Amino acid sequence: MFDLCAGFVYSQVLLACVRLRLFEVLANGPQSAAVLAGQAGLSPDMMVRLLDAAVSLDLLARRSGGRYGLGALGCAMVGDPGISALVEHHAALYADLSDPVALLRGERAGALACYWAYAAVDHPLGLAAEQTDGYTRLMSASQSFIADEVLAAYDFRRHRCLLDVGGGDGAFLARVGQRAPALRLMLLDLPSVAAHAGERFAAAGLAGRAEAIGGDAIAGSLPEGADIITFIRVLHDHDEFSALAMLRAARRALPDDGTLLIAEPMAGTDGAERVGDAYFGFYFLAMGQGRSRTPAQLQALLTQAGFDAGRLIQTHIPMLSRVLVARVAGVENVSLH
Repeated sequence: MFDLCAGFVYSQVLLACVRLRLFEVLANGPQSAAVLAGQAGLSPDMMVRLLDAAVSLDLLARRSGGRYGLGALGCAMVGDPGISALVEHHAALYADLSDPVALLRGERAGALACYWAYAAVDHPLGLAAEQTDGYTRLMSASQSFIADEVLAAYDFRRHRCLLDVGGGDGAFLARVGQRAPALRLMLLDLPSVAAHAGERFAAAGLAGRAEAIGGDAIAGSLPEGADIITFIRVLHDHDEFSALAMLRAARRALPDDGTLLIAEPMAGTDGAERVGDAYFGFYFLAMGQGRSRTPAQLQALLTQAGFDAGRLIQTHIPMLSRVLVARVAGVENVSLH
């Protein structure tokens, strides 16, 4: 019970470390509290207070000579900069949750609803770059977490063309393109987002086989020509109506031997129940739309959209993402791994 109450405090210790760049500084070697205080603009007493708190959370560790170095979790922070971007992003969520009852009653529009601009408008195609760039950068920074899970679980080299719906700035497709050099790549996202994907593809030398297309996966049709369509952290951002609309659009765009792959955190995951129901339950509430679904709930949507129920493929870290692969209904499944 105490940890439930103190969790917010722990998160703010982490946020302070990120904003003061302590993990980056200590990646170069242990430092004394006095040196760190001077660099951060804190008094030595306040720096020691923060450092000791971080040690208790395994973010930092005490070293010889009264110095401080990276702890196990601090090393993880340095290993993937996308984690720091997610930590910074959570300040908006915490602001929205300052009155959780008001949020549950729908009495306040939160900061997250503004951040995820497409969640707050009826016609997202008209969103300008300044309205989408923030979340596009965040998704790109954190995409490596999911891409590694998906690529370890599924071999895209068996396909000829992949369409990634809601693919952001193309971070996922660029990783797939490296793993499957013969695969043709297509991406669909809002025009202001797809423009960034085109730039990424050109910079990565993929322009000859990767295409970024601006469009609305909910209101419009999907480009044809792909034999596999992916939804990577997309469906859980939307309500049942929109999620079903996207899946039906995917079915129309796929050939009769087509494949659909969904990758996202899912509710009911053993050992990660808090992530699905508590964290994402309230995150999507603050966002204004979306929900974390169990595999069975996703399978029900798949069958309504014209796919078979699909099957789950094991991932290394199910808390981050589970992978569900389905085929067009009536087509015999092939080996999925």
